[in-house]
Amino acid sequence: MTNIVLAETTASVSELKRNPMGTVAAGEGFPVAILNRNEPAFYCVPAKAFEALMDRLEDLELNAIADARAGEPVIKIALNDL
Repeated sequence: MTNIVLAETTASVSELKRNPMGTVAAGEGFPVAILNRNEPAFYCVPAKAFEALMDRLEDLELNAIADARAGEPVIKIALNDL
């Protein structure tokens, strides 16, 4: 079976066990595909990359909410009325 590896850097589970921080560092800030028997088992994602991914996902979700509400009528109120 053919697998798509969505990372430029790969490492085996054994390499990850032997040197976890070295494996993360090998990705130079990008995800590292961890292979088990030459098939991707999971991706090791550095904290900064994960945070950027979560921020991007949140932005997409908020944009979808804003787009869904675009046709709704706008109710204007004064701040003092709150």
